[in-house]
Amino acid sequence: MKLLYDFFPLIFFFGTFKLYGLYGDPADAIYAATAVGIIASIIQVGFFWHKNNRVETVHIITLVIITVFGGLTLLLHDDTFIKWKPTIINWVFTVILVGSQLLGKKPAIQYVMGSQLQLPDPIWQRLNLAWGIFFLLVGALNLYVAFWYRLDLDIAARQALWVDFKVFGLLGLTLVFAVGQAFFLTRYMDTENLEDKT
Repeated sequence: MKLLYDFFPLIFFFGTFKLYGLYGDPADAIYAATAVGIIASIIQVGFFWHKNNRVETVHIITLVIITVFGGLTLLLHDDTFIKWKPTIINWVFTVILVGSQLLGKKPAIQYVMGSQLQLPDPIWQRLNLAWGIFFLLVGALNLYVAFWYRLDLDIAARQALWVDFKVFGLLGLTLVFAVGQAFFLTRYMDTENLEDKT
């Protein structure tokens, strides 16, 4: 249920894009999907606030960025801005993660996952830096696919290619990286858990 909630705006963005591409003008599908994505993000944050009397930081960051970049996309009728959105979000995460490691008392990822995992400080730093680099590279990859990949296609086809990459490519890469990190952490989790129980 939590997973469905987190991906609520993305699901509506993707669904609207595909349906509008089938039954409307494919060239305008990205703008319809952007409008729906903004509305879905507002509903997501509002529902979470109503249910829990608080809002998660990641949802606020996403809402602000999609509202600003999505709003510019609709106002100027230019899909450049919405295509930048995943990159901006990923690079914001990079700045937070790397900045916390350089300037903070402990890495940001330790604040997020510290209650679930007991790891040595060097491992927290390595994990934090790995995710920071991952978000940096994924943000750059999004720009490549959005603006430089398959320039031979028409605009509607390139938009469809980018939307598919945004939904399946970015999520797939994140899932693969997360699984890889989980395998890396298993030896440390087992050791630390045994020490905690003794």
